[in-house]
Amino acid sequence: MLVASCAAFDGGADSAMSVPPSTTSGPPVTLRGRVTAPGGSGLEGAVVSLEGESAVTGSTGTFRLADARPGVFSVERHGWRTEDLVWDGVARRLDVEMQPRIVRGLRVSRNIAADPSAFDRTLELAASSTVNTLVFDTKDESGQVLYDSQVAEAREIGAAHDVYDPRKLLLGAEYADLYTITRIVTFKDDVRAAARPELAIADDWIDPSNEASWDYLIALGEEACRLGFDEVQFDYVRFPATAHKTQEFRTAAIAGFLETATERIHEVGCPVSADIFAIVMSAENDQGIGQMPETMAGHVDAISPMIYPSHYSDGWLGYAEPNDYPAEVVGDALDDGVPRFGDGTVMRPWLQAFYYDAAEVLAGIQEAEQRGHGWILWNAVGRYEQDWLPPAE
Repeated sequence: MLVASCAAFDGGADSAMSVPPSTTSGPPVTLRGRVTAPGGSGLEGAVVSLEGESAVTGSTGTFRLADARPGVFSVERHGWRTEDLVWDGVARRLDVEMQPRIVRGLRVSRNIAADPSAFDRTLELAASSTVNTLVFDTKDESGQVLYDSQVAEAREIGAAHDVYDPRKLLLGAEYADLYTITRIVTFKDDVRAAARPELAIADDWIDPSNEASWDYLIALGEEACRLGFDEVQFDYVRFPATAHKTQEFRTAAIAGFLETATERIHEVGCPVSADIFAIVMSAENDQGIGQMPETMAGHVDAISPMIYPSHYSDGWLGYAEPNDYPAEVVGDALDDGVPRFGDGTVMRPWLQAFYYDAAEVLAGIQEAEQRGHGWILWNAVGRYEQDWLPPAE
């Protein structure tokens, strides 16, 4: 829900705004205001528009429209809900609180995408639950691009494979009113490392610090956006743990890639998200892979930490066997990480949907929901059970 308040130009106190459905006529005036996140911090980069006039909010979320006329006032920001309200032309200040897009998602693996009956079952699960999002692999851990990509390098190195037709599946998701995200594995790439050894940093890893390696990945994101995906998500946005670089070098390279990718993909029209190891949200360093909340914040629209208790070492976060504590691990990881990213980055964790029964999967979901975040379930083969999911409201 978009929340707005107005204050008179003479500095009067803000009050709840009740806007009549009609507008008033009169000469244009200067309209000022601020766009904020629910926590109260300013949202930079939000686009405000009113009757042909537009502005982009600055670092503190403020905006100014010098030629404002009564009409429909709109605020848009990638990764956040876009809502409209009617401005009556009387109040000279308009403060708006935006709400993040809440994603509740399932991953569609390559085998599910290639099997019409399996994909239909995924749609049925979404329809009978609170799931509102599907995440499709379009470039997986092997380096294969799973559709008939027209990106030149994908074809040159033999990465493009006609596993499924994204347009067909996107039509099904659109008909079901589901938000769609493409997951693109970035720097782990067997195919590319073999075909372009000059770009490799390890056997099956591309060097994230080599800017010559970025264009291919960004081009795949741009193509996915043009195909009709609502959002582009980069996974494996990191160095391999064996990379011998300084932390400053590693984190700067990852931040640089994300900043460049987000800028270019925004121009095509899609928000950008990134997956990270959840462990870095509770650690003081980058764990040798170039991911730190403080250096990644602001470079993407959303962050998806992979909070898989089975991946934590025994004793981590104070739990002898973290895998036995799905709710506690999810809650602690989010509580550690969210303040480090700040209010401007939407948080939506990947949650473990393997090795667990329904109660354990739902326990993780509940922790994310209680904190106002979305969630995406990870299962390697994309198989989910009905009782893992909160029922449709």
